[in-house]
Amino acid sequence: MVELEVGDEVGGEAAPEFTPEIRVGVLVAPGLTGSFVERLVEDVTAALQERHPGIRWRLETVEDGLVEPPAEDVAIVTAARERLLGRTWDLVLCLTDLPLRVARRPVVAHASPLHGVAVLSVPALGPVGLRRRARDAVLRLIDALLGEGETAGLGHAEAKARSRRLTRRLRELGSDTDDDGEGIRFTARVLTGHLRLLIGMVRANRPWRLAARLSRAVAAAGAAGALALVTSDIWRLADALGWLRLGAVAVGAAGAITAALILGAGLWEHVKNPAMRQQVVLFNLATTGTVLVGVVALYVALSVVALPVALVLIPDGLFASALGHPAHFRNYLELAWLTSSLATFGGALGAGLETDEAILAAAYTYRTSAATERDAGPAAPE
Repeated sequence: MVELEVGDEVGGEAAPEFTPEIRVGVLVAPGLTGSFVERLVEDVTAALQERHPGIRWRLETVEDGLVEPPAEDVAIVTAARERLLGRTWDLVLCLTDLPLRVARRPVVAHASPLHGVAVLSVPALGPVGLRRRARDAVLRLIDALLGEGETAGLGHAEAKARSRRLTRRLRELGSDTDDDGEGIRFTARVLTGHLRLLIGMVRANRPWRLAARLSRAVAAAGAAGALALVTSDIWRLADALGWLRLGAVAVGAAGAITAALILGAGLWEHVKNPAMRQQVVLFNLATTGTVLVGVVALYVALSVVALPVALVLIPDGLFASALGHPAHFRNYLELAWLTSSLATFGGALGAGLETDEAILAAAYTYRTSAATERDAGPAAPE
């Protein structure tokens, strides 16, 4: 879709403004079909149109059970993502009658911004004021898919800035990128044209918490780091490499664990439907950004731990004897740097031992929403 601003001229006359369109698939469990869903879709469409008057909203309802119960959250989101790519939707909302859990805790709803998928457990909303509660939960879920959190506690200026960010991201999402290029050229167009959307998707995924959810990778990284700190050959190697080579080793380590996580768990999507090429490119860029930020956070954490441990654990005399010259703070810094890199390589090996489900759950942190919906106060009349 080519977007023209008001005032652009075609044939000497002002061309009408092309309104971006957001296509939302509403996947409804067979047990929930009926007038409730129809009224909910009408309410949500009207509310979205009122909130974002410059955007055209199209909500398409499809009856689909997605998975056979009992099912993990990852399975529900994966199945919904497949429907999204197959139907050329921009976002997907799943209305399910199954209980939802995140980290084994019951929740009413959650959203995966990278997948563009939100899931709402309708029975968990309670029997009173169901239509209003469902509408409010869906609106919050759509905001979460676009990388924005709750509005509670925001001042007037912050709320206006948030609204502008949402509108920009919606216009980017609803406007097709010019697809006259191939390969890297097309990827560059998506990256530059949807930069705000990408940043919002990655930020909403909280990538800095990635490593904390991968216990085997962290354990392997810790073991490799501990071994490096007590090995005199590593001390001499850190002293001899120089900062340029140390930097190259660090980049290689970060790249190794990033590739191990993305390729090992099958996080990289492939284009099956040419019409969804932009969606797939956005997803892969956001996935890479999420994992890379998480890996950098792990590397920084390892460095912060390695330096003080090296200073306390390794006596100056022993360190100087191994190096063949007086030991200075710079030498400890270089040792911590190399130790962190080797520990990250160890983390890459540990990542290969993680289950695909564990990596999926760690990489795509679900933002819980509407958890307090049932305590939101008295229900409004429907």
